[in-house]
Amino acid sequence: MTRFKSHPDPSTWDDYVDYESTSWPRKDQRHYWIIPSVCFNCEAACGILAYVDKERLTVRKIEGNPAHPGSRGRTCAKGVVTPNQLEDPDRILYPLKREGERGGGRWHQVSWDEALNDIAARIRSAIVENRRHEIMYHVGRPGEDGYANRVLQAWGVDGHNSHTNVCSSSARLGHFLWCGNDRPSPDYANAQTILLLSSHLETGHYFNPHAQRIIEGQAKGATLIVIDPRLSNTSAKADLWLPAYSGTEGALLLAMANVLLREDLYDRAFMRRWVDWRGYLRAARPDLGVTFDNFIAALKELYSAFTPEFAAAETGVDAAQIVEAARAVGRARGTFSTHNWRSAAAGNLWGWQITRCLYLLVVMTGSVGTEGGVGLHLSNKFVPKHPTSPPQPGYWNELLFPREYPLAFFEMSYLLPHFLKEKRGRIDVYFTRVYNPVWTNPDGFSWIEMLTDREAIGLHIALTPTWSETAWFADYILPMGLGTERHDTMSQETHAAQWIGFRQPVLRVAREKRGDTVNLTYEANPGEVWEESEFWATLSWRIDPDGSLGIRQHFESPYRPGEPVTMDEYYGWMFEHSVPGLPEAAAREQLTPLGYMRKYGVFTVKDRVYAPYEQLLDPDALSTASVDADNDVVLQDGVPIGVLIDGVARVGFATPSRRLEFYAKTLVDWGWAEHAVPRYVPGHVHWRDLRTDKGEFDLLPNFRLPTLVHTRSPAKWLYEISHDNPLWIATADARRLGIATGDLVKVRTRIGHFVTRAWVTEGIRPGVLGMSHHLGRWRLHEEMGSRTASALVSIDRDGTRYKVSQVHGAQPFASGDPDSARIWWTDVGVHQNLTFPVQPDPVSGMHCWHQRVTLEKAADGDRYGDIVVDTAKSHEIYKEWIAMTRPAPGPGGLRRPLWFDRPLRPQPHAYRLV
Repeated sequence: MTRFKSHPDPSTWDDYVDYESTSWPRKDQRHYWIIPSVCFNCEAACGILAYVDKERLTVRKIEGNPAHPGSRGRTCAKGVVTPNQLEDPDRILYPLKREGERGGGRWHQVSWDEALNDIAARIRSAIVENRRHEIMYHVGRPGEDGYANRVLQAWGVDGHNSHTNVCSSSARLGHFLWCGNDRPSPDYANAQTILLLSSHLETGHYFNPHAQRIIEGQAKGATLIVIDPRLSNTSAKADLWLPAYSGTEGALLLAMANVLLREDLYDRAFMRRWVDWRGYLRAARPDLGVTFDNFIAALKELYSAFTPEFAAAETGVDAAQIVEAARAVGRARGTFSTHNWRSAAAGNLWGWQITRCLYLLVVMTGSVGTEGGVGLHLSNKFVPKHPTSPPQPGYWNELLFPREYPLAFFEMSYLLPHFLKEKRGRIDVYFTRVYNPVWTNPDGFSWIEMLTDREAIGLHIALTPTWSETAWFADYILPMGLGTERHDTMSQETHAAQWIGFRQPVLRVAREKRGDTVNLTYEANPGEVWEESEFWATLSWRIDPDGSLGIRQHFESPYRPGEPVTMDEYYGWMFEHSVPGLPEAAAREQLTPLGYMRKYGVFTVKDRVYAPYEQLLDPDALSTASVDADNDVVLQDGVPIGVLIDGVARVGFATPSRRLEFYAKTLVDWGWAEHAVPRYVPGHVHWRDLRTDKGEFDLLPNFRLPTLVHTRSPAKWLYEISHDNPLWIATADARRLGIATGDLVKVRTRIGHFVTRAWVTEGIRPGVLGMSHHLGRWRLHEEMGSRTASALVSIDRDGTRYKVSQVHGAQPFASGDPDSARIWWTDVGVHQNLTFPVQPDPVSGMHCWHQRVTLEKAADGDRYGDIVVDTAKSHEIYKEWIAMTRPAPGPGGLRRPLWFDRPLRPQPHAYRLV
């Protein structure tokens, strides 16, 4: 019997023969190289296969890579549309330099040499003049592991900025305080119960790898519980949908913990061994003896008020459903899997405490790092070493980590315009890479004010594969490659394993297979589209041509001393020397390690990674270590490296106690004692405080669409599927306000308003409005921007007051792509983020996305897409929120706890403020 195959066998990838679809019914054969790479349209790092036509040297099709252990041969819509992006008639193909004022829309093409020399001279001057703090690299989704940070280290620059505090830092902090790992790694496929605080099945952080495993778990009989005020597609697939009011999730989770305690559904043995209950009792309950039984008694007392009835009154979820969900969690002892990333943690003030409450359930069920439980990202993600390790920067950049936010889990990036407005510093050379803060961040007009201020930003270089609202205000736009046009290594914690993926420029690889000599990737890509790996290496040589600054050495060939490193050499060295097992696997196929990765695009370093904290401590380390007898912590030069568990020295967790920290002493030491244990604190937009008679609502603006992802989404197939973001409003609320589906409505925030269309639905909790943040792209020039996915707008300014008006939406246009003349949609959504003030959580630093808004029917003269904002009001609200902080120094005069890492960690002395 003939069996169907999902993918061509790798043995055929060097000459795969298929029929030409456009010549049917004739069976014209075409020959392809199938070249693996890694998708670059979200952070999941799914493996893809590019079908490169041998005759035309074009990418004809993208499929999933069956060799990839994370995505397992599957790809979502975002991966499939890569050819749309490659052939986009509006993409930028050559380096551009601004003429006239920033934002004026005048550009001319320049050579890479001209751009490199200009930028390098400016950076060299900053370094030589000891102005390293004026160099900043601001990245959105990095899509690679460590290369750019290594560049900054080589330059001696503490200049890594990121988007994480508008994405996930509250969720990260909540996890980190428990276990020293800032991301969960759920083992959904083997779980008995799955709880999602989001629409994760359809739009999760690692959407494709996670979604397929959630479905796999359900197929095996797992119970799926979803907490979400919105009836997402994920909620619709759930066994239990719990539509709690936004910001009340902590009350629901603690009520579930109460049920586990009351009905003896917790894993007593695991908690006794691995929870730092001793630290909690000594610090918070000195009236009790230090015994595990007393700890359980204290927990029962602490959470006794969180009855299902209390949680029902607070959250709006039926008490019986809360009990049912709790029992499902309790039954799944060791096999309870969960995830919280954006959603509740990102939406609410104190959102990180929601994650702390969620992880309490993971700990109580003994599901930490177990098969079917929640793994640790440090054990399920593999980052290789690079050929050299430059020294860490020797100073602390307060524009990134200001003293007001000592526990901020990532850089306070979205506050940068306000910091510069306050004259806290300036930036001479500013790179934005795959980052569009004008559109993605809240308070985008404050970003425009910053980017057009030559005193605040000396030179702005946008490294981007596409036009964007931010690139419009750059001095240089330098086109960087998409997922099939660049080299990167990338790994993610998709499941209980470690793997490394290799992104590669498939047209360059194809040309080299054909026998062509390609010196630089932009010679093979469309136009002169380059890649960051080569760009950074070349720029570093221009900054330090004679090696006198100590920079060039880190970009020299490891095989040809004194010569520039090639990409084959850089990644070849990495695969030879820092990926365990890869050289041996390659040798078995008579390949070099680089050849193996070019052939398969991925390598599994470890599989079935469970309970890494149980690992025995290395005997050599133990021989020179000491033990803190009071806490059973094993110390090496005063630093915790392990813990005694029942007398056996084990690695434990990456926390100060090396155990799971129910009681976060760090929070106490840094002035947040009231938050030392998982607790419920209502969010900043609490349903009880809303004046419904005045039209006030909680706006939920941070849910995703499964077909789109931020700035990289403008692709014709994706926008044909998803191109509008109406305002979700409950039927009861709409009836009360006299609003029907399709009506124009005005949503007022504290700094302005926007006008959009209503969508009346039973799928959202009354009192809550919902609107996806993925749409509302705009451009200021008819032909410079994504005409498929953006509206042409005009911007009028009166002092600090701005008004955006749509001229027209998407419309057909003539180009080399015949599909551009077939655009049938006009609506591309409304850009709501412009009207949001910054709302930084005083502990995690996370922007709290939910907005307290007033809803009304649009007035005469209001038009769809109108946006009005006052940046003076925005700055005043910034001051309100920053006044909530409790600044450094902390213990020992530190800026930040030493065990709190940073994406680019400076030298230890830089952590000290005094």
